[in-house]
Amino acid sequence: MINFDTNGLIPAIVQHARSGEVLMLGYMNEAALAQTQQSGLVTFWSRSRGELWQKGATSGNVLRLVELRQDCDGDALLVLAEPAGPTCHTGAPSCFFRTLDEQPVTQAQPPSAVLAQLADLIERRRQEQTEGSYTVKLLNGGPERIGKKVGEEATEVVIGAMKGDADELAYEAADLVYHTLVLLASQGVAPERVWAELARRYNK
Repeated sequence: MINFDTNGLIPAIVQHARSGEVLMLGYMNEAALAQTQQSGLVTFWSRSRGELWQKGATSGNVLRLVELRQDCDGDALLVLAEPAGPTCHTGAPSCFFRTLDEQPVTQAQPPSAVLAQLADLIERRRQEQTEGSYTVKLLNGGPERIGKKVGEEATEVVIGAMKGDADELAYEAADLVYHTLVLLASQGVAPERVWAELARRYNK
């Protein structure tokens, strides 16, 4: 059972459904929760304006609902969503982009969130055909060209390992991951299918 507070509100933590990164915190009342469920677009109650507001209604950076969860006491919500662009009004992917001493945070949390961000960027490049983009050149070259690069980078990973050079190995492995994500995008295969297959194997 969902427990709204004395003001009829419940905190709603928004998390990127694929990367796991925490994006923002908002508040919902019954109407906002109902509209979120009905429309599939995350909607909050603005405490300052005293009205409903659909995230991204003006900017286009909407949050597409994937799943709603409640905590053990029913007094907080976890909103799993797919962001269509940056979530923060500053243009940052997440509203949590600085430390307590006002220092900027450049690394997504969890660190693995960068995989989803990179996959999203590759998909945007594919759709927008960004001029001068190396990613676009690869995608337009087809699976043969991309596959050749994947093979080259895999060889470089092995060479780095044979040298015993940790820095080189990490660098080349990053290249291999990037080119593999490009290959997946070119074939319309979401990275989540790979994660799901890994999970299936792990859970055996």
